[in-house]
Amino acid sequence: MVEERVISPNRHPDEANAEQSLRPRNLAEYIGQERIVDTLLVTLTAAKERSEPLDHVLLHGPPGLGKTTLANVIAAEMGVNIKVTSGPVIQRPGDLAAILTNLRPGDVLFVDEVHRLSRAVEEVLYPAMEDYALDVMIGKGPSARSIRLQLPRFTMVGATTRLALMTSPLRARFGVMCRLDFYDLDAMCAIVERSASILGVPISSDGVHEIAARSRGTPRVANRLLKRVRDVAQVRGDGTIDAAIAGEAMQLLQVDQLGLDDSDRRVLETIIDKFDGGPVGLDTLAAALSEDADTIMDVYEPFLLQLGFLERTPRGRTATRRAYEHLHRGIPAPSNLQENLF
Repeated sequence: MVEERVISPNRHPDEANAEQSLRPRNLAEYIGQERIVDTLLVTLTAAKERSEPLDHVLLHGPPGLGKTTLANVIAAEMGVNIKVTSGPVIQRPGDLAAILTNLRPGDVLFVDEVHRLSRAVEEVLYPAMEDYALDVMIGKGPSARSIRLQLPRFTMVGATTRLALMTSPLRARFGVMCRLDFYDLDAMCAIVERSASILGVPISSDGVHEIAARSRGTPRVANRLLKRVRDVAQVRGDGTIDAAIAGEAMQLLQVDQLGLDDSDRRVLETIIDKFDGGPVGLDTLAAALSEDADTIMDVYEPFLLQLGFLERTPRGRTATRRAYEHLHRGIPAPSNLQENLF
């Protein structure tokens, strides 16, 4: 399954407690995303000086980049409690009402996968976010009436990997919008070094670089790889992670120098070998790979697009010259290059 891939940016079911110990607790400890950190620092400082709750915050971007971590950091910086839930969990307006009425003044309500809220739930959420009020219907039929309950002023932090699926009215009610991008190599090295220190794992600078370079710009992947490499260092070495041990571990995990695993390579090889480099339609590619089309689009493609190994064209998916070179395949003839690669 996709979730079992070691380089998957999605959280594995057994990782929640382990991730918690590695997460930064305040903005000073947060590595990378400098623009977002600066924006939040100013906004948080201003809110605290005015003794007001922070404006509602929307965090969007690929999975594994720290949206949940930032939500917890925001609550810690404001000195308030955080209530964590997700869009699929809030199925009925009554579920949301129960959550909202249990909030205290200034609390942070973190809603993961906020794009998956139903329209009925969103209708209840709008006045809660704008006016800090909850409209409740009493009775049924002609005698039904609406009463408005006042809510404590709170901060909602929403997180989504699919911003385009959010409705415009819901997006408009967030005062601060932050897009998280993939981390650069320097930030990834700092994250690996920090996590190794917390875990008490001796690691050399070249070992740090070896893990960081294969982590796909994603902290969650870096921490997961670090733990797997730690096991190899313990069993096949003296417990210290260096470039040799890290390289041996990556070979066992089938993660190459750029962070591609066997599933990524299979996508590229299918396009090149079965469809002459493309273009090939998404549904056709999914059938050839025996995968769901959404899985290919949401899980495999983002990193391949980021590396420039794949192109989305009006006619379908196409493997680029870089993909051919990385897989050590012969580059197609110039006539095919113009048609297939551009």
